[in-house]
Amino acid sequence: MAVEQPLAGAGEQTRIHNIGYRTYDGPRLGRAYARRSLFSQSLRGAYGLGRSAKSKVLPMLLFGVMCAPAAIMVAVTVATKLKDLPMDYTRYAIVMQAVIGLYIASQGPQSVSRDLRFKTVPLYFSRPIERGDYVLAKYGAMASAMFVLTAAPLLVLYIGALLAKLDFSDQTEGFLQGLVSVALLSLLFAGIGLVISAVTPRRGFGIAAVIAVLTISYGAVSTLQAIAHMQGSDGAVGWLGLFSPITLIDGVQTAFLGATSSFPGGEGPSTGAGVVYLLVVLGLIAGSYGILMRRYRKVGL
Repeated sequence: MAVEQPLAGAGEQTRIHNIGYRTYDGPRLGRAYARRSLFSQSLRGAYGLGRSAKSKVLPMLLFGVMCAPAAIMVAVTVATKLKDLPMDYTRYAIVMQAVIGLYIASQGPQSVSRDLRFKTVPLYFSRPIERGDYVLAKYGAMASAMFVLTAAPLLVLYIGALLAKLDFSDQTEGFLQGLVSVALLSLLFAGIGLVISAVTPRRGFGIAAVIAVLTISYGAVSTLQAIAHMQGSDGAVGWLGLFSPITLIDGVQTAFLGATSSFPGGEGPSTGAGVVYLLVVLGLIAGSYGILMRRYRKVGL
């Protein structure tokens, strides 16, 4: 509605014109709907769905690279009639850690850095959505995308093992253990990747920083573990694993899921030390969420 005022001295009355503005009288879907929509959009975006063809290339390529070795192992198992799979379910993500690192390095900044760079975060908060909703949706979407990436090859292995008529109970137990392991890995890597990515609006800087943190930490820890093992300090090998995300997951699944450790000497942490590993993993996940909440309290003000 608009009001047109008459000119001074014109002697005309005020005229009211209807120029077509209408109030919204549809359903008010609220915060829950907005949060679900942001989660869905972010999850789809992590694989380039709903975006340009160029945006789909890298995530889909990495997904294919993750699943290809599993398909090859299944083919070998079926063709040669092996009595067991060439690799345990819990070992698969550890071996494929480089692909997982590249995925979180490429998609973590895509999820949050673009909103910071183009200053679209305040637009989210102008709707019935709060900062906690934004962080929860983004964290949940990235962790879910990571879980899809890491659980899909385990599903390929499991289906292949059943087709090869391997023992059902053993394969089911191993598959469930693998799912627990990659669920923890997904939460941990998603948190670390998003925290680093949310620091800078520059996507390139975020990609480089995530790769550097994951690669340098694993390289340094592996080197120190090898040195400690060569010097006979096997006790230190387990504790050094606390300082790298992938060795943390390795330690947890070795202590609680019956996995074979990739630590030098093949001896992972004991159950007592495994409790420390699990607490550190959970602490990093909670800490990552807390840091993201603190970060987004300041964004858009």
